[in-house]
Amino acid sequence: MKKTLLIVIVTIFMSCSGSKKSAEGEQGKEDSNYMPDITQQDIKVSMEYLASDELEGRATGTAGIEKAAVFIENYLKKNGIKPYFETYRDTFNLGDIIGYNIVGMIEGNDPKLKNEFIILGGHYDHIGVGKEINGDSIANGANDDASGTIAAMEFGKYFAKSKTNKRSVLITLYAAEEIGLKGSGHLAERLKAEGMNAYTMINFEMIGVPRAADLSMAYMSGYGRSNFAKTLNKYAGEDVVGFFPKAKEFNLFMRSDNFPFFKEFNIPAHAISTFDFTNFDYYHHVDDEADKMDYEHMASFINKMIPALQGMMNS
Repeated sequence: MKKTLLIVIVTIFMSCSGSKKSAEGEQGKEDSNYMPDITQQDIKVSMEYLASDELEGRATGTAGIEKAAVFIENYLKKNGIKPYFETYRDTFNLGDIIGYNIVGMIEGNDPKLKNEFIILGGHYDHIGVGKEINGDSIANGANDDASGTIAAMEFGKYFAKSKTNKRSVLITLYAAEEIGLKGSGHLAERLKAEGMNAYTMINFEMIGVPRAADLSMAYMSGYGRSNFAKTLNKYAGEDVVGFFPKAKEFNLFMRSDNFPFFKEFNIPAHAISTFDFTNFDYYHHVDDEADKMDYEHMASFINKMIPALQGMMNS
């Protein structure tokens, strides 16, 4: 009887000890050593909603883009990314149209550097409808630019969970890009007027499809305007961001949401893309759909960019 009692006591002790270690292991996920996974499946779930027919092409001022805004707000809240303003919304008016940028913040962990901001963004609007093909007129905007929107959201999730950024990070998703960079223009002006200490801005524009194997994984607009490509590649430990010869010919530096921040703050502000006009046939097309995206490529790109961005945030 005594022997049986002793075995029971030892078993209970070992069980409690094991439970404690398990709990400590779970708690450890909240510390700075925890590196969240960025998976193809998570990216696909977001893409299949943002580029769904339900959102009707996400034109600014429509019910469809309002659903996208709510989805992004819920994502930021769920992943511990706080609103930068009183709410996540930065509201602007375009005549009778009301637009919303969605803005979240991850505070830096360095007492001094946290006063400087790294701005990461992408535009979540698209053109709404396009030329009807086989009865389909919804221009879903998967590559343009649900892909860049999701990249910015995933970066936000990573840094909010890992808490590895010394500088503060602003996650910015823009409306009204498709009608002349109106959303990013409004936000850049507002942040400048409020005295934000902006360190740099990187915009992610159409990263849903891979380039040819003999080319750099991505390219940066305004390549010669700063040393950013070289710096990002150094932190990444490989050449992720390269030069696209036709970027200047196509005036890409001034055609994406990086440009208003360059104008307002006179800081390095670039767009990074993997779409080079040869690798995707559905620009502003009703077949720019979720099933055309390469999720393995997207996850690889986002994961490769994390150490690059982290190096910049902490240098």
